Amino acid sequence: MRLPVLHRDDDKFHDECGVFGIFGHAEAANLAYLGIHALQHRGQESAGIASWDGRKIHLHKAMGLVADIFTQQVIAGLPGSSAIGHTRYSTSGQSNLANAQPMVARTTAGQIAVAHNGNLVNYEELKLELEEKGALFQGTSDTEVIVHLLAHEKIGSVEERIQGALANVRGAYSLLFLTEKGLVAVRDPLGFRPMVLGKLRNGGTVFASETCALDLIEAEYIREIEPGEMVVVDAKGLRTVQSLPKQRSGKCIFELIYFARPDSQVFSRSVYDTRKALGRRLAIEQPVVADVVVPVPDSGLAAALGYSEQSGIPYDMGLIRSHYVGRTFIEPSQSIRHFGVKLKLNPVQSVVKGKRVVVVDDSIVRGTTSRKIVKMLRDAGAREVHLRISAPPTRWPCYYGIDTPVRSELIAASHTVEEIAKYVTADSLGYLSREGVHEAANAEPRSFCDACFTGEYLVQLTPPSKPRTSDLASPILLA
Repeated sequence: MRLPVLHRDDDKFHDECGVFGIFGHAEAANLAYLGIHALQHRGQESAGIASWDGRKIHLHKAMGLVADIFTQQVIAGLPGSSAIGHTRYSTSGQSNLANAQPMVARTTAGQIAVAHNGNLVNYEELKLELEEKGALFQGTSDTEVIVHLLAHEKIGSVEERIQGALANVRGAYSLLFLTEKGLVAVRDPLGFRPMVLGKLRNGGTVFASETCALDLIEAEYIREIEPGEMVVVDAKGLRTVQSLPKQRSGKCIFELIYFARPDSQVFSRSVYDTRKALGRRLAIEQPVVADVVVPVPDSGLAAALGYSEQSGIPYDMGLIRSHYVGRTFIEPSQSIRHFGVKLKLNPVQSVVKGKRVVVVDDSIVRGTTSRKIVKMLRDAGAREVHLRISAPPTRWPCYYGIDTPVRSELIAASHTVEEIAKYVTADSLGYLSREGVHEAANAEPRSFCDACFTGEYLVQLTPPSKPRTSDLASPILLA
């Protein structure tokens, strides 16, 4: 069988970014540190915090993990009672410090810092237009486009200028702006990426990508920021200034399937409960006679529990994950390339030996990791290995803030389920249906974006004359 060309050894979708903001607390930078630490799963390339002390914006950002970047001395250099933080995995632009966030700009409305979770599909067009007007770009991130658009707005309040800047962009954005007066939080009209509002006991206001960040600092969860909503908090209090034109909901279904932390609430749903429901539905749709249900840790844990509960097949930890593996493992030669997955996962022989094993995972991207996992289980003595996926086949790239391969690298885009099963050497392979996902998530089909399964993109990607990639094929555009 002809297989997709691989450009990375990593065979998982990458989380996009995490944002956190706090207003009205004397230890704003300390709490921002804790907030982005809780959101580390959403990006591990770079992190940064910007604070406002009443005179200037202080900024520190660097490549690496949150705990490695922010020492006590660094945090002490970020004074003030308001701050925003960001942790990044690049979905647009290269992995370097110039693209790290928050980004700070001096405008006629004062200093402003911005942190962005999402992806602008018209970034290249906007950048070209801005460069023709004389804008100079330091990096290749789409967030820098937002900074330049904001700087070009010369009239009105900061909130009005943000509204004017965002009128030009298309795509996914959950944004936090740190201004000289307070914080501004904005979600795009379709609400692709999550953002929640919380409150500290002393009255401080918090914004975060997920509720797990609120839990860590003992903030009360108030509500979601609504799609298209702009919320401002300053000395006058908390208020919605205006809403962008309302559209159909486009919340990312993969936030619930894989990206968000299981202890979070996302889109007003428990991520853990939703994943268990996905597993239960998967057991109904894709049953198999087996002796043990084994999750692929960590993202497959809750779905595997649901599968076990529904099927009555015992659940056990037949794969153990090492939590001390760096982001990238570069092998010196092809002959030992297979050790990349073994660094992360290892089978428990006593759990799988002689057993018919059901392995539950959230997705198959290229198929390379699944193939290695099946081989590991067989080498450990598994008699049969049946692979079950708690989502439909991923056939299309995401352009709304998730780093996915091009379509030619997605194995399900060009191979049948039977062909994929043969490639990964599983005795059987079963995916959850699109209808099953929506039922498990207790959602109407048109309330989520699932373009990665269907190719039904909710925002026009690029003008027909400027295709983003020759590999894109012809996406269906929905009203």
